[in-house]
Amino acid sequence: MTATWTSRIGLDRLRFKKVDKVVALSVIGAVLLAWLVVVALDAMMAFVNEINDVGVGDYTLAKAVAYILLTIPRRMYQYFAYGGLIGGLMGMGALAASGELTALRAAGMSKLRICASVVLALTILTVFVALMGEAVAPRAQQKAEAMALTAKNRDVTIGKGGTLWARDGTTVINAKHARTHAKKGAAPVIELFDVRVFEFTPIGQLTALSIAKSATHENGEWTLHNVRRSEFEGRSATSTTEETKQWKSQLDPDVLAVSAIHPEYLSMADLSRNIDYNRRNQQDATTFELAYWGRVFYPLNVLVLAFCAVPFAFGQLRTGGLGKRLFMGMVLAISYYFFQQSVVRMGAVYNFNLAVVNALPSLFLVVAAFVYFRRNA
Repeated sequence: MTATWTSRIGLDRLRFKKVDKVVALSVIGAVLLAWLVVVALDAMMAFVNEINDVGVGDYTLAKAVAYILLTIPRRMYQYFAYGGLIGGLMGMGALAASGELTALRAAGMSKLRICASVVLALTILTVFVALMGEAVAPRAQQKAEAMALTAKNRDVTIGKGGTLWARDGTTVINAKHARTHAKKGAAPVIELFDVRVFEFTPIGQLTALSIAKSATHENGEWTLHNVRRSEFEGRSATSTTEETKQWKSQLDPDVLAVSAIHPEYLSMADLSRNIDYNRRNQQDATTFELAYWGRVFYPLNVLVLAFCAVPFAFGQLRTGGLGKRLFMGMVLAISYYFFQQSVVRMGAVYNFNLAVVNALPSLFLVVAAFVYFRRNA
């Protein structure tokens, strides 16, 4: 009998109540406002940078505006965590300022239960943002990059899935993807992967095809690696293979570096394909794995951060120092971001399981939050 009564009380605490609606309306409204402000500021700064490129090639002001608008979904996904944190704190701050938090606490609701209401409200938005980040943001971002790149340089464009197409005179180059990495004391190295070089005559007849595992631009020179070259003459064809081959090309490495799609802008499906491709070809896939697991744990990181930062809004209940506690909550968020990035990067350096490494910061924060709630119920 006692056990049944206890279980009923537990279920009643978890059941959606009118107070959850009050908290949700306050928090969601504040989150949407904060999110809009953060995204708008970032888009405005990006637009100012794009104006500097207006007039380069066929890049017009209208195309700069279109570019920014196409990147909005990606910016919304990228900055939702900040909007959720700031909006959650401000929404709770509004409830504290009006005395509603005091009423909820006087009615017997614990801090943990109130914070759970905030997380419940944010979960709805987080699911929507995660779906947008997978379905809309990557495609819109790739379309924006392709449009801007083609307008600024007619000889380079980005195809479906981030593939690169470029023209160098009568030669057409295709690469599965491009990336850059820095070297100490030297200029950045540009790498192209799964490269195909089509050589044509001035009238459009294919004369040769080179297929290379990769191509690198270093010290002002292009080098093809693991090359199979086929030359066509009449009805005959000859093939040769070389481990490395110097590639005489006027391709601008700086333009190719700009054309490289950031892994964090790709969808999980595209990231998974790139990881599989790199593993099959015995290439380093760490960059794509970091982006992939970052996307997997994105919803958890957003909700955990909001859950752990919201208690700072309770400061006004005792001391009236709400502004100070909101600032402390934001400092917590910034500190957590750098802590998480440090843990993930160290895990990548020491070849730890990236799934586990990405989960550890959130688990650590959850444990710290529950210790806090047990001591300050």
